[in-house]
Order: sequence, then C-alpha cells, then structure tokens
Amino acid sequence: MMVSSLKVVVVAGLVQTILAATISSTTTTPGTALPTLTISTAVASPSASLGATLPAQAPLPPTQGWCIGQIFCAGSLLQTVNIAQVYSDPKTFVDKPTGKSSQQVLADFSNFNLSTATEGEIVNFVDNDFLGEGLELEAAALTNFNPTPAFLNNVTDPLLKAFAQTVHGYWTQLARSTNQSAVCDDYPGGTCEGSFIPLNHTFVIPGGRFREQYYWDSYWIIQGLFQSELYETVNTTLQNFMDEIEDFGFIPNGGRIYYLNRSQPPLFIHMVYDYVNVTGDTSILQRALPLAEAELAWWANNRTINVTSPYTNRTYMMAHYAVTNTAPRPESYLTDYLTVHDPTLSTPLTDDQAAELYSELASGAETGWDYSSRFEAIPQLGNPGLRSLNVKNNIPICLNSILYKARLLLAELYGTSNATASSNHLQVAAGIREGILDLLWDPAKLAFYDFNLTSNARNDIFTAATYYPVWNGIIPDEVLASQSNAFGYFAAVNLAVNKYNGTIPVTFVDWTGLQWDAPNCWPPLQYIILQALQAIPSNLTTNGLPTPSSDQSTYDLVPAGQLGFTEAQLPGQPILGSQTNQNATATGPAADINKLSGTVINGGNATAGEGWRDTLQRELANRYYVSVLCSWHATGGSIPGLLPQLPTSELNITDSVGNTGNMFEKFSNLNVDASGGGGEYTVQAGFGWTNGVLLWVASTYGEQLVAPQCPPVVAATTGTTTSTSAAVGLQASSRGIIIGVVMAFMAFVIL
Repeated sequence: MMVSSLKVVVVAGLVQTILAATISSTTTTPGTALPTLTISTAVASPSASLGATLPAQAPLPPTQGWCIGQIFCAGSLLQTVNIAQVYSDPKTFVDKPTGKSSQQVLADFSNFNLSTATEGEIVNFVDNDFLGEGLELEAAALTNFNPTPAFLNNVTDPLLKAFAQTVHGYWTQLARSTNQSAVCDDYPGGTCEGSFIPLNHTFVIPGGRFREQYYWDSYWIIQGLFQSELYETVNTTLQNFMDEIEDFGFIPNGGRIYYLNRSQPPLFIHMVYDYVNVTGDTSILQRALPLAEAELAWWANNRTINVTSPYTNRTYMMAHYAVTNTAPRPESYLTDYLTVHDPTLSTPLTDDQAAELYSELASGAETGWDYSSRFEAIPQLGNPGLRSLNVKNNIPICLNSILYKARLLLAELYGTSNATASSNHLQVAAGIREGILDLLWDPAKLAFYDFNLTSNARNDIFTAATYYPVWNGIIPDEVLASQSNAFGYFAAVNLAVNKYNGTIPVTFVDWTGLQWDAPNCWPPLQYIILQALQAIPSNLTTNGLPTPSSDQSTYDLVPAGQLGFTEAQLPGQPILGSQTNQNATATGPAADINKLSGTVINGGNATAGEGWRDTLQRELANRYYVSVLCSWHATGGSIPGLLPQLPTSELNITDSVGNTGNMFEKFSNLNVDASGGGGEYTVQAGFGWTNGVLLWVASTYGEQLVAPQCPPVVAATTGTTTSTSAAVGLQASSRGIIIGVVMAFMAFVIL
C-alpha cells in the first residue's frame, strides 16, 4: 500500500512544495520498491530587480480556440508572467497547478495595473497563487522489474555490461503515474487549474524539464523497455496513447494541454507492431487497430496535401508538418514572443506575419527537430535564425517515411481479418513510396532531401533524415544497383566517424546554434542509421570499407554534391586541450584525425573479412556507447570495482562535484566527454531515449563493444559555441567555456 504525504516548506520567501511517495514493502528489489520523488518549486529568478516595473508589452495575440483556459493559454496573465521573466525556463510556469480556483487566480491578476506593476508583485502573485511544477505526477513501481535481464548476457566487456545494467536501473527513476489527489478538476470548475493531462496508466518520462509522457520519445524508450523485459510498461504506455486518441482524435506532442494543437512524428503504429512482435500479445489489437485508423485519418485530414512533381508532373498525396497556431507556444512563450517582437528590428512584423511565424514555430516543434537549419528558408546563406522558418512549405523525408511504414505495418497487423482495410493501406503506402522516390530522392547524389514547396525543388541541405526511408523499408533502385552506390548512400557516416570524435551529427551546419544542427548528435538518429545499415541486403555489403587515395580524406568517397559543402567548408574537429585549441587539418588525409588501421578510434576492433556495412555498424555502435558512457563518467558516474569516480579536480570542470553521472538527451560529435548544446533550453539529463537506445545497442552489438577511450576532462576556451557536460544545465552560449578533449591519441583507456 502506497502512502503519500504532502508537505509545504518556505524557502527564501518562496513556497516550496515537496511530494514524497513511499511504499510499504518487505523487499528491496529495484523496481518493486517505489523510489522517492521530490517535486519542488523552482526559485524565481527574474532578470530585473524586484522593484523594477514590467517592460512594455506588445498587443496580445489572438485567443487560441484549441487551448483550454485563460491561465496556461495565450492571454494577458501568461504574457505578463513571461514578460516578467519569473523563471529562466518558460515551461516552469505552465507546469504549475494553481493553488486556488481559476476564478480566484484571474481575479487576483485583475487587481494589477500592468502599467505600474513591478517584478516583485508578479513574483509574489505566482508564489501565492501557484504550487510546485509537476505535482500531478508521482513515482510508479515497475511491474516485474528484473535487475538482471537476459540481454546483459550479450555484452562481453565487464565494464560495458555493468554500465548497461546501471542504465537498465534508471527506468525505476523515470517511471511515473498520475497523482490523482493533485489533479485539478476539469476547467472551469474545481478548486484549482493545471495544464497536466491525467493519464490512466504507468509511463516513462524523458527526464529533466520533460516531466510528462511524450509521443516520439516513447518509441525509443520502448525499444529499451523491450530489452529490459518491461513488457507491461510498454503495454501501459500504449494504453495511454490510445486513451489520448479517444479523447482528442490524435496523440499530442506531450501530456499537457498546451500541446493540444500539435502532434509529433507518428510512431504509434510502429510501437504497437513492435509490442505484438516482441511479446506475441495480440489482445491489444482489438483496441489498437481502430484507434490506429483514427490517428492515420487525423494525419490524412490535417497534414496531407497534393504535391505535383516538377520532375515527372505526377501528383501525390504527401504529408507535412503544419500546426494551426497564431500565438506563442505556452511552454516557450517568451522565446517565441521575443522572436516575433525582436526590439532590434527596424520594421516590426505585421499581425499576419507574426501569426504566420507563430504557426511556423509550433510546426517546427511538431517535427521533433526544434529547431534546425533543415527548415530555414535559406540555411546556407547565413544565419537568419528562427524568423526564416519554412517548415510548412517542406515535404519532409522523415514524416512521409514513417507514414509509409505505418500503412504497411497496419496492413500486416490486420492479416486476413480485414482484407479490404489491409488492401487500402497497401495502396496508400504505394502512393507515398512513389512520392518519396520522385520528390525526395536524388539519384545522382544518392541521398534524400526534403522537397521545398517554395522553390518547387529539393533542398540542398544534407541531414540525417536521409536515412529514414531505408529504415522504413524504402530502398531506391540506385542503392540496390551496386555495392559502390550502397556505400555511397552511407558515405557521410564513414566520413563522420573518421573526421570527428563522436557520432553522426544531425547536419554539417555548425553556425546556427540550433540544437538540431552540428555539432549535436541525437540518440534516435544513431538508432535510425544503425537500422538503415541493417536493412541493406547482404549481397551489397561483402566488400570491405573503401579507402580514399593516399592524398585524399574520406570526404573523397562521398558522392559529388551530396553534402552541399566542399571539404574545406565542413566543420573542423578541434584539438581541444591544446595550447591554441586549433582545428585539425581541414582537408586531405590528415583531416581523418580518428582513422586507424581497419577501423577508427573508439570504433571497436576490426574483424578479418568484415564487410563495409558491418564495419560502419560496429564503429557507430561503439561511438554511441562511448558518447553516453564518457559524458556520464565526466559528470560523476562510477561503477564500484570497475570505474572509479573522477577526482574532484576534473569534476570541478564539469560542475559535477557530488553528482553521480548524467544521461544526456544529446551529445557533441566533437567531444565524447560532453553533452550537446544550443537550442531554447539548457541541456537536459535523464534521459529516456538515450537510455533506450543504449540498451538496444548493448543488446544488439554487445559482443562488438569495446571499453572506451575516454579523454581526460580538461577545460578549453573557444570562440565558437559552448558545449558542456555540467551536471545541471549550463546554458549554451555563443562564447564561453567548453569541456575539451585532448587529441585522440592522447586518450586513455578505461579499464
């Protein structure tokens, strides 16, 4: 029997609410005992003094019909709290349930004269009328948690096996359920109002600021839960998604009302298929199949348009991300507000232009790639920033590939039970496939590119999205034509592991500061690339990895024009820790700074007779493990008897004294000791999809994984971007301190 207690303490003049959940149990088996969950109010940190009057406000945006309420939706209260910058992260405020009825909160707010209100008055208002963010959630015990799942036997190296077991245990810290006693009644009645969407079943959160269930994150969380044998948790996650489809007609971005205008990459059917395939439990299909139909109908009705190809003059029904929205996103209100109302602009945006930009910002969030030069109007001619977003006018590789496979999977799940439905889905899938190959595939460059409706042509920018179609079963004829072409499709992967210290970056654009650009590497994309490599037929992979001529680097193996950059234009690999912190040689064989005989540094051990596909899988799998483990170790992680904690002198550099290791949401391809950086918020630790991909890599490639070479943690200054593996989010900035690495050959092996 679980006993929950709620206690309130006053800290520095602020109400701090702590929810402590305990469980009465005679066992100490991890996963069966409920971990203590502490939820506390963030300390207000306004940028101005408490006595300062609030800055002048721009006119309010239109009321958003999709958003419920007047507190956590675009309106005077939300805008005023954000203008006051009470918290450094705008999401903090909209995750706080009120401590009073909505009517009373609105009445209290109406007492302000906004022309004379001070920062301190707004801080006091928030302290008095709102509770701790995330109170509606509580820790959940995981059903049938096994501390030593079978997949661990796949990992040969003792250290890597122990780390995989440690990461497996992190599920117990990320499992949540709804705290029904703290859930507010439906708006507008009740004693309080909140933004949380109550869920009926246990789920796993990403971590950090992402304290609720998220849509596409859950796909990779589930891949890890399968390895951890937590099949019931996968089932309950899917049940939550099905509840949302029943309630809203689609699966929102995340479990908050402020996400009800958008979804995320639609991987629900992929999840259901994987669950049935792994567990053999077909009973879920009775509920899942009609709801999968409903979700596909939502995407067809709300996100699909006719596109006529300039290459063949054929017309296809293709999907794009396009959110109906004319106001700042509530969870990023100030960020969006300042993007639109930039005080440095000589000519302010018109109301129509502002509304369109707000729509683009929300659409960018729906992509999951928020944000990337991939969706900027002119990404290679400078850095115009988020004002140049052109998401809705792009036909994206990723979305259409996912929807193609969803149709195939749904047809397969029907089997012979509904031949008509199965046939219809196969027919729609065939049309999507034709559209992808016509509009998005460049047979000369051997890569997929988003199709730009503005220019009526494919974009030039190369991104890791090029691997989505093959992951989802679309392999162009040109790739199947020869081993040379098949390798050419993956040549950028080979270049990246030879040229850079980490894994594969999202793009090779490194000047935007956006988190879905270089130098950032994201766990889902490493998984997708590995899956795409696996999908290449074995008869195309018998040759060894090709090598460039003696006077060239691996850039010379990339098909002409594929990357959209000359070799000299590619980001360099800093030799961090050196006296001058210069880049490695930009061109020629010396640019392949990580190249070894038959493999790459931190790429595992070469095997005689190994084909190029298996070489790239081995190298990328090892690099991913290295990035996760080394950054975890650099922030205080340790394993008794196998991996001692770093000395205080090094942990001081990463601001990790007293910390026990961070699992980051993204990584730097320049520094395996560090997290990624940039974007709208500080780097998050937790982290659901990082954990899931690591466990999948451990299970799939365990015998090929080798103990990593983690470089010494050293501080180095840089004039470009900041990448930090600091314990709790140092904000990335254009200049500052990064956690550097010395040259790869100076690295030491963790033993």
